[in-house]
Amino acid sequence: MDFRNKISSSRYYQRNVKPLELSVFESDRGRIINSAAVRRLQQKTQVFPLERNSAVRSRLTHSMEVQQVGRFIVQTIFARLEKQELLAKTGLAGLERHVESLVEMACLMHDIGNPPFGHFGEQAINDWFGRNLADCYPVVAGETLQLPDDLVRDICGFEGNAQAIRLVHSLLNLNLTFTQVAGILKYTRCGTEPKPTEGAPGHYLKKKVGFYFSEQAYVNRLCDQLHMEPGCRHPISYIMEAADDISYCIADLEDAVEKDILDLDKLSGALKSEFTDIVKGFSHLATQPPESFDLPAMLDKAKTKATLFDATAVSQFFIEFRLKILHPLVKYAAERFIGNLDAIYHGHFNEALLEDESYAHAITKALKNVAFKYAFCDKEVEARELQGYKVITGLLDIYRPLLQCPRAQFNQVMAQEPKAPLLEKRLFKKLSGKHVHAYSQAVKGQDDAIEFYYRCRLLQDYVSGMTDQFAYDEYRALMVID
Repeated sequence: MDFRNKISSSRYYQRNVKPLELSVFESDRGRIINSAAVRRLQQKTQVFPLERNSAVRSRLTHSMEVQQVGRFIVQTIFARLEKQELLAKTGLAGLERHVESLVEMACLMHDIGNPPFGHFGEQAINDWFGRNLADCYPVVAGETLQLPDDLVRDICGFEGNAQAIRLVHSLLNLNLTFTQVAGILKYTRCGTEPKPTEGAPGHYLKKKVGFYFSEQAYVNRLCDQLHMEPGCRHPISYIMEAADDISYCIADLEDAVEKDILDLDKLSGALKSEFTDIVKGFSHLATQPPESFDLPAMLDKAKTKATLFDATAVSQFFIEFRLKILHPLVKYAAERFIGNLDAIYHGHFNEALLEDESYAHAITKALKNVAFKYAFCDKEVEARELQGYKVITGLLDIYRPLLQCPRAQFNQVMAQEPKAPLLEKRLFKKLSGKHVHAYSQAVKGQDDAIEFYYRCRLLQDYVSGMTDQFAYDEYRALMVID
């Protein structure tokens, strides 16, 4: 096992980059932080769409928190490997800063592919294409064009994780190292593949779409460069996933309290009850957890700390609670990483670091369950999600004529020729230049079916790249609503 083979610094466009130079990953860091995709996260939903309260998290502030937790996990892993004298054996000696940078930037990027209005936005895109794709096929010489089933599955399987890969490679051309991109390749299934059944080999790693047909050749090159077998992950992605799991399960509840959906007493009672039920359900666990994973005791200590303050009681509660939660979960994630090092190195470890029916798992599951029952099911959140669903499906309805054009006519629309239909020309001019460029490059020399596939991608790229507010404003403007 030599992690140096997995932490290659190869770039797709630059073959002469020296391997494992820290400056290469620093270059990645600059490209990512200065990218438009990261900037847009400041106006994309975490839980509460179109939120005016700046204290409530956006995708950007959430990603920054994930970044910090990811860094903490890396530092803990290296400290333990050094203590166990395993750094040299694994090939990780001298690479702590390299890995730290890779994980931090993977954490910052992990949500860049999410559309407006979060996971509800994903569902809106997939529902629209599932209902309307067949009616959008162009008719040429009396024949209706159709996509093969695998490409239909790909188009109707929009996923934020897969869109992130498309963004960094095909749309923004960030020219990141393969290693850095592998850190956000969370799932290993191409959109053309059916979802595997529960219990099938690698089912967890393929439970969601990880990349589209449009990026399949690129992902194949990435896997080849990093010595990754098909269907396997990069080790960095396991750390990124654990950091995300730790961060959002606490943050969503803090935002719910900030929004007055929950108070501290109700939150504490709900978490204690949920945790107790989950521990009972994990039958191999003792009813009384060890001190470091005793969630009810953590809550009581945090509430006691909060009573010492008045105006800042809520913030003090979450400062204390986060500290109590963070350290044992990070420690446990690091232990799981090291304990399964061979499977993680080869990328076939088929579960998340914090999903193993342990006390750590019980804590994160309790936090997520309470967030779902109270924050995600809050009437305001559901009302905003319905608005978001209407906005996204409405925008796709408006842009539908661009899909219904035969290819020759769409070429006329792109060229803004006088004989091209006026509505389609006006709609086309509103599309992003970088999205149109990616489409134009992809369809060169392709048949009509593949061209239509990329035209569907063009609309998904445009709509999914919008911020919540821009999508809302665009819908209002095009629907002529004051």
